[in-house]
Amino acid sequence: MADVIPPDGRTNRAGGPRGRPRGHPGRKPDSPRPGTGTGPGNKPDRARSGNPAAPRQSAPPSPVTFPSVHPIARQAYAAIDLGTNNCRLLIARPHDESFVVIDAFSRVVRLGEGLAQTGELSQQAMDRAVGALRICADKLRKRNVHLARSVATEACRRATNGGEFIARVREETGIVLDIISAEEEARLAVLGCHILLEDGRGPAVIFDIGGGSTELVLIEQGGADASPIPRILDWQSVPWGVVSLSETVGDEGQTEAERLSRYAEMKQLVAESFSPFAQRLEARRAPDLRLLGTSGTVTTLASLHLELPQYDRRAVDGLIVPSDAMRSISARLSAMGPADRRQLACIGNERADLVVAGCAILEAILDIWPATRLGVADRGIREGILRSLMTADVRGAQAAAALGPRQNSGARR
Repeated sequence: MADVIPPDGRTNRAGGPRGRPRGHPGRKPDSPRPGTGTGPGNKPDRARSGNPAAPRQSAPPSPVTFPSVHPIARQAYAAIDLGTNNCRLLIARPHDESFVVIDAFSRVVRLGEGLAQTGELSQQAMDRAVGALRICADKLRKRNVHLARSVATEACRRATNGGEFIARVREETGIVLDIISAEEEARLAVLGCHILLEDGRGPAVIFDIGGGSTELVLIEQGGADASPIPRILDWQSVPWGVVSLSETVGDEGQTEAERLSRYAEMKQLVAESFSPFAQRLEARRAPDLRLLGTSGTVTTLASLHLELPQYDRRAVDGLIVPSDAMRSISARLSAMGPADRRQLACIGNERADLVVAGCAILEAILDIWPATRLGVADRGIREGILRSLMTADVRGAQAAAALGPRQNSGARR
């Protein structure tokens, strides 16, 4: 089924326990839906961040429009995001200022399994990832993709054999993975999901809880040129994701007291890593704190908040949830055993052992940026890649068209 990523803001829905959405004043109505990084071997206590003393970035150029009559609007573009836990693919065609999704794929591969202990990717984990990437490669061929970008993140950044794995992927699938920096990962996540941020004054924080790392980005919307793309004021990446944090802290134990002690240790580890960024945020706080999260953690907790019988992206993407409700769900999950968590809808076997680490990271974020409401995004790096590819391609075509007549005119002289 085709899916449009809406180019404008959405009505934020502060769903109640049964998921009945409520309109939020000051937001646009729902759009129709027809459709510094480091090398391998980093230790998990090293955080990367932006330089708060550096001058502000100039605002990115405004997004372009893709008229349906333009040849580029008929091309297929693709983005692959190979993370520490998941392998995800999105294939889309340009549509107005956004795009229409024509194919997608997602599989839990746990590429970073065991990385915290060994410092390298295991053979079994690499085999799982290559198997998923073969499916992605087949979809790229079948969809006759015009332009694609494939990225790998924290697991490949940290693994001593990350380069060898990248070479194997290229040889066996034809996919060329780009190991991106933590800064690039943060930028792409913001580009992919900032549309869902609530309207408001002052800076806001966007975060992405991954499998091997978490990115926090302080952004400012608009600016002197009223650009719809936010300006990044500061950022930090810490090497704690749901996989790396779970493996570092170890087993849950048998009793509730042991589980709660483990959860407290998780929150403490993350809070210590966030500390430099938290200090810089103090001077940036505004009366109306806004917070937007893109990750499996926040979409899973939002699903539990809505009491969904199964995951429904349409109900979750763009949802606004009271932060206290997310804290309450996190506390409940942290006290439960893995067998009980597996019985919960939208968690199951795949997330039962990792969701608690995500809860700990989320609570640490809420501690340093205590917004009363949390925006939920089921979009991020892949969408950011697609927007970048399409925008660059159409601007290149426009530049070529503009140069053509001049060159011809010069030749006639």
